[in-house]
Amino acid sequence: MVSLVSRTGRQFQRYNQGRRLVVGCIPYRYKRSSPLDGNLKREFEVLVISAQRKGKGMLFPKGGWESDESMEEAALRETIEEAGVIGKVENELGRWKFESKSQGTVHEGYMFPLLVKEQLDLWPEKNIRERRWMTVEEARKACKIEWMRKALDALVQRLVNMQHIEEEMGEDDDDDFLPSPCILC
Repeated sequence: MVSLVSRTGRQFQRYNQGRRLVVGCIPYRYKRSSPLDGNLKREFEVLVISAQRKGKGMLFPKGGWESDESMEEAALRETIEEAGVIGKVENELGRWKFESKSQGTVHEGYMFPLLVKEQLDLWPEKNIRERRWMTVEEARKACKIEWMRKALDALVQRLVNMQHIEEEMGEDDDDDFLPSPCILC
C-alpha cells in the first residue's frame, strides 16, 4: 500500500558542503506498437510531470534525499509521491550540480532510471501535478531544466550501449528488449 501523503519539511534533509542533495528518477517504459509492415516493435517512452508552480513546464520527479533512506529509496519515494509510478530503480545515471532559481543556491542532483512496473490511479500529488508519457524527443523539448535533459541523454546513451552489447552477444530475449537508436532519438 502506498502512502497518500507526501513527506514535508527539511529537518531530515541531507547536505554536502552546504549543498542540498536531491535525488530523482527518469521513469521509462517500452510501449508496443504495430507498424504498417506487420513487424511488432517497441517504443521507448519517459514519464514527465508538471512543476508545482504553474507555467514552469515539465520535469522528472525529484526531491530531497533524507537521512533515514538510501539514495535509491529516496528516488523511488519521490517518484511515487510526484508521478504515481512504481518500478525497478536502476544504477545511477550521474551527479549534476545546479542552481536553484528560487533560492539562489547550488544543489547536487542524482538521477536514476526507473523501469515502470505499475502506474497508480491514486498518488500523493495527483491533485497538484499532471503526468504525461512522452517520446525522448518530446521530453527534451518539454523539460526546461538543463541538468535533467543531460540525465535523459545519459539514460539514452546507456540503453543504446546495452543494446549494442546484446547484439554482439547474439541475445534476442524479448523480455530484455532494448530499443534501437532510431527509436530513442
